[in-house]
Amino acid sequence: MSKLAKEPKPDWIRIKLTTGDNYQEIKEMMRSKTLHTVCEEARCPNIYECWANRTATFMILGDICTRACRFCAVNTGLPTELDLQEPERVAEAAEKMGLRHCVVTSVARDDLKDGGAAIFAETVRAVRKRMPFCSVEVLIPDFLGDEDSLRIVMDAKPDILNHNIETVERLSDRVRAKAKYRRSLELLRRAKSMQPDIPTKSSIMLGVGEEWSEILQAMDDLRAVDCDILTIGQYLQPSPQHLNVEKYYRPEQFAELKEEGMKRGFSHVESGPLVRSSYHAHEQVKSAKSRQEVVPAEI
Repeated sequence: MSKLAKEPKPDWIRIKLTTGDNYQEIKEMMRSKTLHTVCEEARCPNIYECWANRTATFMILGDICTRACRFCAVNTGLPTELDLQEPERVAEAAEKMGLRHCVVTSVARDDLKDGGAAIFAETVRAVRKRMPFCSVEVLIPDFLGDEDSLRIVMDAKPDILNHNIETVERLSDRVRAKAKYRRSLELLRRAKSMQPDIPTKSSIMLGVGEEWSEILQAMDDLRAVDCDILTIGQYLQPSPQHLNVEKYYRPEQFAELKEEGMKRGFSHVESGPLVRSSYHAHEQVKSAKSRQEVVPAEI
């Protein structure tokens, strides 16, 4: 029997379908270079808008995740793919798209000793080599808490280090597979310690049973480890097998949470029903680099 959301989907959650030339061109390019995007694999509601604007989040290390988080639509299983040429193909695609801000994420690869950290680092370097004025954001898994793996990524000096806590502490074990709330906070703390000038970023999805006070506490927890950027969005159930939507938050509530976040000292807060971790990422660069510019003045 299918599980249904406890509330009907409200009218303010609408996805704009835009499948023009840019959308088709990006789709064909990804297929021709055998690249994956989290836009497709995670069934992101913003794919039409972002692809029409020539923005995409590359997903490296294959399309099979070793974890089975209860909110995520990415395929889970035993990965077989490890393509050492993937960083160069990502760089080629980013160059062809003319990106000024490139976002790179991955599936979790707990089967690899470094969790895929070396491929992340090589992708950052490959993009920089082809496109010196393109900033690079990485959205990484927790590498099971391995500090050496994190250091490999940080040594490549991405312009933004993104790692999502996803939900409040009380619900973390139910929502996420293997990942731990405190371990995620520790990753963000270590990242800032390793490279103080690199902004850190995290994301919270709402509607899985959290209380308002817990959302505020999660913000406080992120600021306690000096996290710079926060994105907040509405959880949408990707299939009947995934977590129910317990609540739909109204746009004005997202606006209030943005104010709460800015009060707490985040350099940027992106908050709205359809906001996802990489949504409008290109617009966050300048505010994220309050202490150090990401993009050179020539851009």
